[in-house]
Amino acid sequence: MNPLAPPPTPRHVLSFDFDGSLHDPATDPPVDPAVFDCLRRLREDHGAVWGINTGRSIEHLAEGLEESGFPFAPDWVVAREREVWLPAPGARWTPHEPWMSRLEEEHRRFFVEVAATLEVIRREVEEHTGATWIVQQGEPAGLVARTEEEMEWIAARVMELAAGEPLLGWQRNSIWLRFGHRNYHKGSSLGEVARHFGVAPASCFAVGDSHNDLGMLHPDAAAMFACPANAVAEVRAHVAALGGYQATAAHAAGCLEALRHFFPA
Repeated sequence: MNPLAPPPTPRHVLSFDFDGSLHDPATDPPVDPAVFDCLRRLREDHGAVWGINTGRSIEHLAEGLEESGFPFAPDWVVAREREVWLPAPGARWTPHEPWMSRLEEEHRRFFVEVAATLEVIRREVEEHTGATWIVQQGEPAGLVARTEEEMEWIAARVMELAAGEPLLGWQRNSIWLRFGHRNYHKGSSLGEVARHFGVAPASCFAVGDSHNDLGMLHPDAAAMFACPANAVAEVRAHVAALGGYQATAAHAAGCLEALRHFFPA
């Protein structure tokens, strides 16, 4: 799977959340093929490059693209909300440098600095909830709650316990939460992608449905931003407050509705 032929000069960057936005596992196919027709039109008419901005790992996303029948690859991928990847020959992905090396080094030092605070959070979560603490390659600290309600309680406690660490951030999506440096999120990652392609935030589009999308659903990252109808309440309120577009359709249909709003035929 290769990307579409590149535009002579990229003029717009399109950023899509995957799970819950473009991708709906309850439908067959999980991604509406009309999305691909729209992306082809935007490539031809507006010089648009597009990518997936997700909490998935690059390996997990590659599986999702194949299972969903994507006819062509994205022009770029943001994985784990902060890793920037570019396509390479042979259906491979290559890390975008120097972003990835800087990201790895800063997080290596950062997790040493906040280790004591993360240990306090871990003990609190394990004592008072049934959530599972996660430590694995690429994710030095995170957790999975049993329910959305349990995650609400955890998120509130994390905010209290992390108050003394101004650079400790976290990315939340449903019952999952990943810790990291506050300066690295979907919005700052999109900013690096736009810089790479020479596109200003005024010419960027972003759409997402969950808490970890808030960073890119902001004029500083993308002047054109939207959420599908299935977005969580906090995201819908955020988009409304900042003057973004709230689609009336859910999932991929909502993404298409937002694209047509900002890029009318």
